[in-house]
Amino acid sequence: MNKKILIVEDEFIEANNLKMILEKAGYSVCTIARSVEIAVEIVDREKPDLVLLDIFLKGRLTGIDLAKVLREKNIAFVFLSANSNKKTLTDAKATQPYGFLVKPFRERDVLIMLDIAHQLHEQRMQLRKQEVALVKEETSSKNDCTRSIIGNSSSLKAALDYVKIVSPTETTVLILGESGTGKERIADCIHASSDRKDRAFIKVNCAALPASLIESELFGHEKGAFTGAVDRRIGKFEQAQGGTIFLDEIGELPAELQAKLLRVLQEKEIERLGGRGTIKINVRIITATNRSLEKEVTEGRFRMDLYYRLNVFPIIIPPLRDRKEDIPQLVNYYVDRFSGKFGKKINGLSAKAMNALVTYHWPGNVRELENLIERTVLLTLGTTIENVEIPTMKDERTVQSLKEPMRIKTIEENEIDHIKEVLKICKGKISGPGGAAEILNLPYSTLTSRIKKLGIRKEMLFK
Repeated sequence: MNKKILIVEDEFIEANNLKMILEKAGYSVCTIARSVEIAVEIVDREKPDLVLLDIFLKGRLTGIDLAKVLREKNIAFVFLSANSNKKTLTDAKATQPYGFLVKPFRERDVLIMLDIAHQLHEQRMQLRKQEVALVKEETSSKNDCTRSIIGNSSSLKAALDYVKIVSPTETTVLILGESGTGKERIADCIHASSDRKDRAFIKVNCAALPASLIESELFGHEKGAFTGAVDRRIGKFEQAQGGTIFLDEIGELPAELQAKLLRVLQEKEIERLGGRGTIKINVRIITATNRSLEKEVTEGRFRMDLYYRLNVFPIIIPPLRDRKEDIPQLVNYYVDRFSGKFGKKINGLSAKAMNALVTYHWPGNVRELENLIERTVLLTLGTTIENVEIPTMKDERTVQSLKEPMRIKTIEENEIDHIKEVLKICKGKISGPGGAAEILNLPYSTLTSRIKKLGIRKEMLFK
């Protein structure tokens, strides 16, 4: 293998275990450094291919400080830590690591993470060359689909610059952004600007598929694989052979499917349900989510190794409220578009109407703006839009939700709300015809037991 690894770890047992794992797998271990100062000297002298470094080291400097040095020298590094709490992941992300290993280490996890790190490093170097080429040579307007994306704000331009850089490569892309920001449009653009543009582009919304059908949908199945499988089915990955697959809402993928997707990324092969062998695939993968995958990893809902496989080249799409300077241009575009669609001649908007659109916070982003303009054009009788019916906030909690992530209610809280609503409709009546038990299709004893357990009292219903 002949790749040189430097271990920066001040705990002897952990460092020695790592050394044995690496040497057994064929890696060459430079040495073990106990501090950042010693590590810097070794890096300059031996120039390792990759560094495994503990975040928390004895002494004045930490692994974070060493990571900054390694990044300047274009040396790949993977963090080691005894925990994976949110703060640790946030600090790690800021240094742009190639991976993250949580103690105690399993041999398999170490070797997989090293494989991921080496691949990421090679891809990042290729992307850096691509970026230099982009600066030297302007992208042809004929093939530059980013020109069709409306907006001149610096945040949007930054995202589109990343699209131009990554599109011609084979790199896996993760598109991040709130609902309605245009993640699918960015995926379209990446495929259309790639060498695969003339091949299949298959889109899958992971949130729209029942958990029981996702595996069959993605990987296909053989005849008789399960009850109802009367024919062989070709899955989405096979349909995308030679082209691109776009997995939207990847954060919704069930845990068991995450493992199978990781195998696709690592081995470039799939296995149909009920199949007896594997099928090699040649597919570029683009994913998108409106969730914080780092938070999902921290809370155990998303695999860390899959996260790092997907997060090779993240592109963050800014919400509309953070690029309000683009709103007038977007508004004029949609007014022209829907005027033509409905056969109307609308010249523009009044200053009052435009100001209302610019000052609104747009929780639904560009999709909400598009829908609002369509409705407004349809209702406008003259040639100028004088007023726009902006959605009103029902309470201050909605405003606050724009500043802080909305807390998702627990199943128990939703159950309480549902039972309370039914009891209100029944005016507190539980048993008999028209009672809550009948409506909820529950035995009287079961419902009264749940009401007692959930702490629902009659005075709560009729405040």
